Amino acid sequence: MAQLIVRNLNDGLIRRLKLRAAQNGRSAEAEHRELLKAALLAPRNQKSLKELILAMPDAGEDADFELGER
Repeated sequence: MAQLIVRNLNDGLIRRLKLRAAQNGRSAEAEHRELLKAALLAPRNQKSLKELILAMPDAGEDADFELGER
């Protein structure tokens, strides 16, 4: 198996990784592996920003979105 070394992580991030690992009954290294698997092997059903914008329904008139006097 290959190894991965991650450098220059801030201390807060490491604390959160260790806390999460403890909550899940794993070592920090095992938790790191699970996080990578979840992030990289999860199905990608996300729509692009363009698709989300195009799916928005027409709502209101242009005047509804004009800024009023301040």
